[in-house]
Amino acid sequence: MPGGSDYPGPGDRLETYRELVDRHADADVKGAKNPYTSRNGWMTSFLDPDGAICVRLGGPERDEALAAGASEVQQYGRNMPDFAALPADLSDGDADSWFARSWDHTGTLDPK
Repeated sequence: MPGGSDYPGPGDRLETYRELVDRHADADVKGAKNPYTSRNGWMTSFLDPDGAICVRLGGPERDEALAAGASEVQQYGRNMPDFAALPADLSDGDADSWFARSWDHTGTLDPK
């Protein structure tokens, strides 16, 4: 079952991620163990095993997010240059804004 039903990370972060995605009508949480959202075949966001909400952003927006306290994302020993991990203490409004920017950016990419 999708929506993080088998997510091994912090349950409170999974709930926060689900609530964030639910506030965006076009997005759905997919993946049982590794919750994520996608658009046009591109991953838009995901919840990492430690509970960090990671969003795909274009270069200048990613730089802006990093300057505002987001951090770089590494998975399986590799840097993911299109993603930024949002700070855990980010307000709902700020998280919504970054998620919307990620959703919009991913919508500009050619479908896979």
